[in-house]
Parts: sequence; C-alpha cells; structure tokens
Amino acid sequence: MAKTMQGSGKPKLSDKISELTDSVQGSQAWNSIFRPGSIFRKGYSDSPRNRSYVIMNSVLYHLHPVKVKRHAVKVSYTLCLGGLSFFLFIILTVTGIFLMFFYRPTAAQAWDDIYALQTSVTFGLLVRNMHRWGAHLMVISVFLHMARVFYHGAYKAPREFNWVIGVVLLTLTLLLSFTGYLLPWDQLALWAVTVGTNMIGYTPVFGNQVRFVLLGGAEIGTNTLLRWYVLHVLFFPFITVIFMAIHFWRVRKDGGISGPL
Repeated sequence: MAKTMQGSGKPKLSDKISELTDSVQGSQAWNSIFRPGSIFRKGYSDSPRNRSYVIMNSVLYHLHPVKVKRHAVKVSYTLCLGGLSFFLFIILTVTGIFLMFFYRPTAAQAWDDIYALQTSVTFGLLVRNMHRWGAHLMVISVFLHMARVFYHGAYKAPREFNWVIGVVLLTLTLLLSFTGYLLPWDQLALWAVTVGTNMIGYTPVFGNQVRFVLLGGAEIGTNTLLRWYVLHVLFFPFITVIFMAIHFWRVRKDGGISGPL
C-alpha cells in the first residue's frame, strides 16, 4: 500500500489507521464473523445483488425484505399499526416485569400490594398506569391493524394463513388484557372472574371442567388468582411471542406488506 509522507518523512496517522483497518478486515477472525455481503466486510461493491446479501446475512436486517413496494413505505398506508402493536407489547413486558417485583398473587395481599405500589414505591403509580393504558392501547391498535389489513384485502392469497395467525394474536391480546384486569383482585376483578367463568361453564360438554380448572376449585379463591396470574405473566405471553415470530416471518415470506394491484 502506497503511503503519503509528511515533510518529516513519517507516514500520516490516517495512513496508519487505514493500514490497520485493512489488516483487521483481512484476518481470518474477521472473515469468520462477518459473512459475505456484510456491510462490515471489505471488498464488496455496491450492487443490487450485494445489497441483497447485506439484508439476508444480517441478524437485524434479515427481518426486512430485500425489495420494498413503493406504497409500503408510506405512513399513510399502514399507519404503523403493526409496529405500534409490537412496540406496546414490549412496553407492557418491561413495565410488567417491574410490577412483578412488588406484587404477590394471593387473595390476602394482592390489593394491598397494588395500593402500596401506587403510594409507596417510587414511580410505582406511573409504571402501573403505563402498563394499564398500554394494554388498552394495544387492544385498540391490534384491532385497527386487523381492520386495515381487511380493508386493503391483505388477507387474500397467498396471505390466508397469516390472516389466521393475526386472528389468533387478536384473541391472545384480548385474553392478556382480561387476565391482567383481574390481578388487582378488587370488586371489579371478582365480578369479572364470576361472569367470565360462569360464561365458560355454559359451554357444552366440557364447560364445567374448564371452569373448575380456571377457578382452581369449586369457588373463587387464592387458587383462582394464582392461576390467572400464571396465565397472564407466563402462558399467554409465551404463546404470543411464538405467534408473533411466525407472523413476522410470514409477512416477509408472503411478499412483504401487501397493497393494491
């Protein structure tokens, strides 16, 4: 590599940095980490093919399609409702973990913990309100996202399967909201459990069995609260994450965000 010399006969600092960069990017360790087509790998020209390699070989970029339809990048087309729903899910996860540090799912302590969280814990009331209002907004954003997809005909071939996944995600969102609504274990929660489990009990064939499992017995008690708590913080979020991953994957595999012909 040719070096530009200063008047003193010493190479410039920029030349030393460039030489060091070339040495690092040409090493076996660098090549083993950054695959061909990576923006961090030297020697690849800027071409459509190599730009595609950048997308496909990156941990983050591979979530995006190689080509994007012109209408799909307009905010007015999607209103970012899908991304907003995912962002609210992240907010709910973070705030929910914070609330778990101060909450005990027992009939004798649940309401007292909620009251102490709002009055004695620093930023407790703020975080709880973020969690509650975030849950309301997520229900609204997921519903509007489904309405937007239906209005634009994005449920048609070849996206029928992803539409079913979206319906499942809407159902899981409603279940997450309902189970979280019960956790303060106040009068509203008790009556919500009563109405909800009684409705399930009228289901033909297995309604009474499901009601017994959800109540943890014949009547509402501590076992009921514990079971709904586990459903809210473990079971439904775990299932939701799985279906969200499938949903994102199918959006890319089905050709990206759909639009008018």
